[in-house]
Amino acid sequence: MTTADALPVAGADAATAAGNTKPGIPASAVKKLDTSGLKTISIKDVPELRDRMAAMWLDMQAAKSALATDVPDNAPQNTYATVKVNGKVVATLYNGGSVAMTNEAAGKVGDLQDPPGLNGGPDLAQWRAERIAKAVGGTVEKAPTAIAQSEWKPRQTTSTNYSRAQLDAAFDAMMAEQQKAIGPRSAGYSAQRESSGGHADFNA
Repeated sequence: MTTADALPVAGADAATAAGNTKPGIPASAVKKLDTSGLKTISIKDVPELRDRMAAMWLDMQAAKSALATDVPDNAPQNTYATVKVNGKVVATLYNGGSVAMTNEAAGKVGDLQDPPGLNGGPDLAQWRAERIAKAVGGTVEKAPTAIAQSEWKPRQTTSTNYSRAQLDAAFDAMMAEQQKAIGPRSAGYSAQRESSGGHADFNA
């Protein structure tokens, strides 16, 4: 095939591509937004938003602290009792009242409705253990780590009623954390600009 033979095909492809091309927005149609009436507002100037952010930060700090220090309810050292069928454990009860069961045992127990007044702790664990053992035809075996109801301490719930001083201190701490995190990145960016012959003033 000669160059001349190939020209019509190339021309046809170009025409097809041109036909499939959608027209863009002309530059003359683009208008600049009028920002003269806009005002920059700091988060500090919006009390409701500031307090909400501070409360969320306090909740997050409390959750981190609990995760680092609290022992999970279903930790082995929190075991209250086990329910066994023919020597096999089918359910494990914990001092907080929670329970873990095999699928087969759960199917036999069904919907286990707790009695009024038992909101957690070893007493609830004992009540559940007895009901599960009856449903599956097993026996309850108390663990050496079981405690009495009087020894049980419910987990503290995160407070949502923070004082004015707590919220203000939390917001300041949150802002300080952000500045500390942004600082190294800003310094690195400034160094890059200076090494390439440019300069950025982040204090402006």
